[in-house]
Amino acid sequence: MQPTLSIVVPAFNEAARIGPSLRKIIDYIGQQHEMIELIVVDDGSTDNTLEVAEETASDSGARTTRVVRYEPNRGKGYAVRRGLLEAQANIALFSDADLSTPITETPKLVEAIRNGECDLAFGSRALDRGLIGVHQPWRREQGGRVFNLIVRLATGLPFWDTQCGFKAFRMNVCRPLIEAAQIDRFGFDVELIYLAHLAELRLCEIPVRWDHSEGGPLDSSSNYSRDSLRMINEVRSIRSAAAAGEYSEAISAARTAAMVEAKRGLSARSHG
Repeated sequence: MQPTLSIVVPAFNEAARIGPSLRKIIDYIGQQHEMIELIVVDDGSTDNTLEVAEETASDSGARTTRVVRYEPNRGKGYAVRRGLLEAQANIALFSDADLSTPITETPKLVEAIRNGECDLAFGSRALDRGLIGVHQPWRREQGGRVFNLIVRLATGLPFWDTQCGFKAFRMNVCRPLIEAAQIDRFGFDVELIYLAHLAELRLCEIPVRWDHSEGGPLDSSSNYSRDSLRMINEVRSIRSAAAAGEYSEAISAARTAAMVEAKRGLSARSHG
């Protein structure tokens, strides 16, 4: 039976929390009246993330859960792309392993795609800050706002939060862009949204619940400063690659697929 939704969870050295997170996702899946697959991508972890993930899946009896493992560590962007391209469903959602956005927010993004509103839906902390329970440290939160302003100025994207780790894709439209993406680290979100924007896909920024979770890769001040600079450099690389035409074929393919999908949806509604 073909799944109707794929959930992708990238993980790097997440042994301490991957078990509880996966149990929450598996419990959520068990409450839905559809076939949902769960794909955990172990991004070359050096702890026992793989063992914990496999044990959790086995103990839960979740037959639609699988763990993908590779070495060495390649970065969150690579892990997300790998998981999305492994997805069997035509709608695939990725969620950070810490579940800062609760998995119960899934319908907000998925239904926007199913209803024909968009091809790529992404969670936003900026559109309704009243949905934020536990805030990031002040310095990180302000730094995120500055980074997003830089992204808006550099790319022309009209969105307020490109970095929330909760995004869903219509795969038959977005697959060419995912395959062509080049950024393996933290700037991958900007790259995918920017390519979708250039392809004139329908994009939806949707407010979601969110709680800061300690222990993430950017929690230390040194890492935050270093990776912020890296992300800005990655935005420059994305613009340069786009200007050089490196994404042109993928953008054209995605645009064509979106037009076909829009016509199919229009036909279905007219016959409904």
